[in-house]
Amino acid sequence: MENNARLYRMHTDEHICPYGLKSRHLLRRKGFTVEDHRLTSREETDAFKREYDVDTTPQTFIDDKRIGGYDALKEYFGEPLPDKDETTYKPIIAIFSTTLLMALALCWSRFQGFPPIAVIETFIALSMCALAIQKLRDLEAFSLQFITYDLLAMRYVPYAYVYAFLEAFAGIGMLSGAEPWLFAIPALFIGSVGAISVVKAVYIDKRELKCACVGGNSNVPLGVISLAENLMMVAMGLWMLLK
Repeated sequence: MENNARLYRMHTDEHICPYGLKSRHLLRRKGFTVEDHRLTSREETDAFKREYDVDTTPQTFIDDKRIGGYDALKEYFGEPLPDKDETTYKPIIAIFSTTLLMALALCWSRFQGFPPIAVIETFIALSMCALAIQKLRDLEAFSLQFITYDLLAMRYVPYAYVYAFLEAFAGIGMLSGAEPWLFAIPALFIGSVGAISVVKAVYIDKRELKCACVGGNSNVPLGVISLAENLMMVAMGLWMLLK
C-alpha cells in the first residue's frame, strides 16, 4: 500500500523554509509519496494558517490527519528530538579531530612524514586558533559564560574579552615560528590562570557549569576539556621558552 502525505511549506522568492525541506526529506526517507504544496507568498501563507488554525508552517498531513511541523513529524515517526539544554562534547570532538588532521597534513607536506614533536606543536597551535575563533565570533556570549568561573575575569571583566585575542595571538605566533618568548608568555599566563580557575570551580567548589572554551552559549560541560585546553597552552608556552 502506498503511503501518501500532504506537505504545506513556505517557498517564496525571499524565503525558503528549511524545516519544510527537512520535512519533505524525512517523509521521502520514510517511504512516503509527498504531495508538495508550496506557499509562494506571505498572503498565501497567512491564509493557510487561518484556514487550518495553525501558527507556523510547514504542516504535514497523513491520511488527512494533521501531524504538525517538523518536530511533530519526527515525533510521529519515533525519531529523537533535539534537546537544546543537553550537554554535549560534539563541538570539541569536531574541533580537535579537524585540527589533528590539519596538523598531520601540514607536517606531511613539510616533512613527508609525521615527526611527533612537530605534529604536537602544530596540533596545539591550530587548536588554540580554532578555539579562539569560536570565542571571537560572539565575544559577548563568550564573556557571559567565562566570567562565571574564571578568577581573573570575575574581578576584571574586560579580561574576558582580552582572553580570546591573546589565545589567537599565541596560536598564530606559534605557527609563524617567530620569537618564541613573544607568544609563549601570553600562552603561559592565560593557560595558568585558566587551569587554576577550572580546578577551583569544578574540583574544589564542585560547581556544575558550562564551558566557554568553544564560545558562548555552548552546552559543553566545564571540566576536563577546559582544563586540557589550558594545560595545553601552559605546556606549549613552557616548551617554546625551553626550546
